[in-house]
Amino acid sequence: MSGATAFRRRYGASPLHLLLVLASFALTAYAGTRLLKGDAVGVALWFVGAALLHDLVLLPLYSVLDRGAQLPGAPWPSVNYVRVPAFVSGLLLLVWWPLVLRRVGHYTATTGLPAGGFLGRWLLITAALFAASAATLLVRRWHASGPARRAARRRRRDRGTPR
Repeated sequence: MSGATAFRRRYGASPLHLLLVLASFALTAYAGTRLLKGDAVGVALWFVGAALLHDLVLLPLYSVLDRGAQLPGAPWPSVNYVRVPAFVSGLLLLVWWPLVLRRVGHYTATTGLPAGGFLGRWLLITAALFAASAATLLVRRWHASGPARRAARRRRRDRGTPR
């Protein structure tokens, strides 16, 4: 039995997997030390506040909305056409919220770029995501209804011709 096979049996994955996991831990530790170097208390408060906001407010809110969208008789047949653009839009807002809400005063001084316009761009991207999702839903419904449309056309054609 080779050493790699014995390692895989004991560890459960290849040695490359272990190397990548250890490298990711090292990168995370480095990023954490760099992050906490400036304002450790502020960062800790932000993490605790974000966890509490997510777990106590946002998670119940979007869970209820998602369950409501899945109820029988909901206005849309596939909730994923709403979920995906909402998730991407929310993720973009999460990443760029200081700029979207104009909460960063030092942005222009640091980058030399104007801080305005992010709200409009985020709204346009969100609208485009939902429009693309709606177009995808319409195209898929159109293609799915193809056999039914062809059958109805045949029935109309057969009724119109004498036998």
